[in-house]
Amino acid sequence: MISNYFSSLFYFITVFLLSCSTVTKNSKIYFGGKIINPKSNHVVLFKSGKIIDTILLDKNNRFLKKFENLKEGYYYFNHGIESQYMYLEENDSLMLRLNTWDFDESLVFAGKGAERNNILIDCFLEDERDNIFFSEIALLEPHHFKHKIDSLLSQKNEAYNNYILSHPSETKGFKTMLKIALTYPIFSRIENYPIIHIRRTTDTIFHSIEDFFTHRKDIQINNNNLMYYPPYAKYVRDYLYNETYALGHSSKSTEYSSNFTTDLLHIINNKIESETSKNAFLKQTVLWHFFKKSSCDVNEKPFEIFFDLSTNKEDITQLERLLKDIKKLHKNNKLPNFYTFDVNGKKQLSKNLTQKRKCLIFFWNPKYVSKEYIASRINYLQIKYSKIEFLTVKIDGNNNDIIPNLDVKNQFFIETKNEFNQFLTCKMPRSIIVDEKGIILNGYASISSRKLNDQLYEFCKY
Repeated sequence: MISNYFSSLFYFITVFLLSCSTVTKNSKIYFGGKIINPKSNHVVLFKSGKIIDTILLDKNNRFLKKFENLKEGYYYFNHGIESQYMYLEENDSLMLRLNTWDFDESLVFAGKGAERNNILIDCFLEDERDNIFFSEIALLEPHHFKHKIDSLLSQKNEAYNNYILSHPSETKGFKTMLKIALTYPIFSRIENYPIIHIRRTTDTIFHSIEDFFTHRKDIQINNNNLMYYPPYAKYVRDYLYNETYALGHSSKSTEYSSNFTTDLLHIINNKIESETSKNAFLKQTVLWHFFKKSSCDVNEKPFEIFFDLSTNKEDITQLERLLKDIKKLHKNNKLPNFYTFDVNGKKQLSKNLTQKRKCLIFFWNPKYVSKEYIASRINYLQIKYSKIEFLTVKIDGNNNDIIPNLDVKNQFFIETKNEFNQFLTCKMPRSIIVDEKGIILNGYASISSRKLNDQLYEFCKY
């Protein structure tokens, strides 16, 4: 990846190298690095969706942490709105260096364990570059597409074999992860091909060939330990969607119909064996399809199917609250007046904030959306739709909950006892679009949905 691994490596690389003998003896793992142009003051280490530790940056934007009880396996770290994965083993002394202005492309590892993690980053970046190639061959007929894919798979398998031959001491766990990193993104493209091909051509049905999905015989979609590894999880998801389309749903539309969603939920229930993974896929599907629509008009059938199939009581309770929240604020009704507080702690009436101006009010909770994402998205929307005022309201917040790089005059919070919380019982993000008279035009918009752009464009026209 980079041959000289940081010619100007920061000061504590020596500490790592000198401590290797101690690390080996005590079976500890060191993880550290330097962040150039940091987006926050910390790095968060995760395993299987759970936070392992939050590591603060020092005044030189460096961090270092010793772990004594980490097991070998796949981990990932977050900084700002970006994240990347890595494979840790006992006795690793792994350091990273990255520039947030070019996060993935600048990321490089050094120290013990670096070589295996650098090849994983190479796999990730190569997959990103392959997007152009796959976009081009999606127009090909199935036989020609399969020929191109098989050729690429041969190259990936050769790369895998060459690495393993030159690194015979790699563990079985890492070998599995590397194989997945190299090949599963291609398998995902095979699963996606029929849908994309039909959308981009005049074909109305997929003319399959006998061995088109032969990769499936070598794939186990129920490895619960890998469900948080993006290439694996993405393949499983793409496979489930492809199986749903195969039931006869039209792939010409980019919208997910209620019938498509309910069929997908049943396929998840039938195909995914792990209760934990099944519940996660069920919840993710219902929420993703709902937020994608960016609307308070909701078909309750998928929710009802979810309630029947999920065994996670907390998920069920949350989505029940979401349904109730949706129903409490209706399009063409006046937005109820409520108190907010600004960043100085001054009480503000909502009607005074929205009076005589078009507004999008974004209620947020850090459990579901980061400050960095909010700032990035809201600033983009504010520039594009200058006629609209974008207000952020932190749920259960206080005047310390300021979003950096976002205009403070449009930042507010509501306390836990605020009566408006009756419309926010699920605690999930909610955007409400109101006109100059405070009339609700959309009671449950989503700032992450592509449809929001069309909605705001129409909103600006009158």
